[in-house]
Amino acid sequence: MSTSIPPAKVSASYKSYNLDHLGLIAGLYDELGIGECIDTLIPQDLEQRTLSVGQAVKAMVLNGLGFTQSALYLTPHFFQDKPVELLIGPGIQADDLNDTALGRSMDSIYQYGATELYSLISSQAVKKLGLDCRIGHLDSTSFHTDGRYNSEDEEVEDGVIRITKGYSRDHRPDLNQIGLQLICENQAGIPVLMESLSGNSVDKSSFNDVINTHIGQLKTDLGCEYLISDSALYTAKSLQDMNHCFWVSRVPETIKLTHDIIAQVAPDLMATPEQKSVRSLGCTYADIPQRWVVIYSPEARYRATKTLNKNTLKQTTALNKEFKQLCCQNFSCQEDAEKALQTFKKKQTLIDIIVEPFEKIARYTGSGRPKKEQQPDRFDYQIRGRIQSLIQPYVTKLQRKSCFILATNQLDCVHFSSEDLIALYKEQQKVERGFRFLKDPLFMASNIFLKSPKRIMALMMIMTLCLLLYAALEYRIRQALKQAKKTFPNQKGKAIPNPTARWVFQFFSGIHVLCLTPHQAVVLNLNQHQALLLNLLGERYEKLYSGNGVLGCGM
Repeated sequence: MSTSIPPAKVSASYKSYNLDHLGLIAGLYDELGIGECIDTLIPQDLEQRTLSVGQAVKAMVLNGLGFTQSALYLTPHFFQDKPVELLIGPGIQADDLNDTALGRSMDSIYQYGATELYSLISSQAVKKLGLDCRIGHLDSTSFHTDGRYNSEDEEVEDGVIRITKGYSRDHRPDLNQIGLQLICENQAGIPVLMESLSGNSVDKSSFNDVINTHIGQLKTDLGCEYLISDSALYTAKSLQDMNHCFWVSRVPETIKLTHDIIAQVAPDLMATPEQKSVRSLGCTYADIPQRWVVIYSPEARYRATKTLNKNTLKQTTALNKEFKQLCCQNFSCQEDAEKALQTFKKKQTLIDIIVEPFEKIARYTGSGRPKKEQQPDRFDYQIRGRIQSLIQPYVTKLQRKSCFILATNQLDCVHFSSEDLIALYKEQQKVERGFRFLKDPLFMASNIFLKSPKRIMALMMIMTLCLLLYAALEYRIRQALKQAKKTFPNQKGKAIPNPTARWVFQFFSGIHVLCLTPHQAVVLNLNQHQALLLNLLGERYEKLYSGNGVLGCGM
């Protein structure tokens, strides 16, 4: 609904501010009590500063979720055309959100402990949202950054990450990087735990650290019962340390036992190639009784077949060329030729060589054509034969690529079936989706550069907080629509009950706050779909988009 202004009353002194979707984020930030939680936990002297740490974090979150690719030091510029007092708090101006104030706030976050502060915020958030946190998904990723930081320092201060080179998931091995480890709950995909990691961290070690440091507390505070992760979790030490919860993990292909089991059960599982099938069996690894579920996927077989055919053709073509070159070599005796052939054979696992009789070639030292009865000065020997591909190596590789194994220490097949286990593992995409969100080019993480590693650790916490609010808002919107049995138009205008938060953000673009007087404002361009959604979300959100919440328009 738009409120029109009579033309006669239009004045050059009026000011218009872009509200767009930022009111939704500000509303949820306040609804979850994030700012209050931060300001309660972090000591601060508000007589010495205009901006509290909670308000500074709110400004950085709004900047990050503004999807304008605006660097943190440009935060005042980002808020120049925004209703700052409405979004941040009374008395706050855009110039108050400068890099000095934000930097000091990040210093305060580091001093308190970024991981500890985030855990308290997320715990409060999931409880207010009524989320069930019995299931947690663990994963990690890396972000590249410019600058050397402490990459060349011999020693690093305790508790500070080392920003250095390592295995780059961003395909930028030339740049230093930092790691981020998350545990997300299963319903909305909200991270309940975050931890910054050094750039050269190894998942197997960092996963074991998080198990020993945080899982017990997550179980006590949030009732976490199951931990789901990829194969990096499956190490003897980690499995032995997880005696206080159930876990589900993919079994690494590097374990020989997986090869043996797949070789035994794959022929039966793949008997009907177009049909998915599973096989559950008991197993013991690292002295822990487990249930292994072997899964055959037709989709994986299709992908594996394409890859193997391509690779096999490439390899056999190269081997055939190499064998032809061997056949062109001259050997002084048959024994040397046989040795060279055996040496070549020993390296081959994909092909077999069908050997033909060696060719004996007469050689003459003189020039010109040899006389009719002239005896050769020596004989050279050349290998003759042809190669053919071996079927069994191909079949073995196809089986291993078409099947994978999930393991769990939950042995109750009645209350936790194989189908339940597979469904839980598929939900691992929730944390992977979170990483894709954080790596979006429009997000603040596309170019990380701050004064110190300590501030970068605080920034990683703020980035994760952005993900929390994004996932929580999407959950709140979908739940509100579901409970009211309402829908929201998608990109094509079709009514759907489950819009993404990203689309809702785009749908709310173009909403403005027009300030008529220092204490009077109206909101423009609010349509019926937006108004309905605000009504479903609650009075807090309606007030933000009514103009009544604007205090001091800065006129």
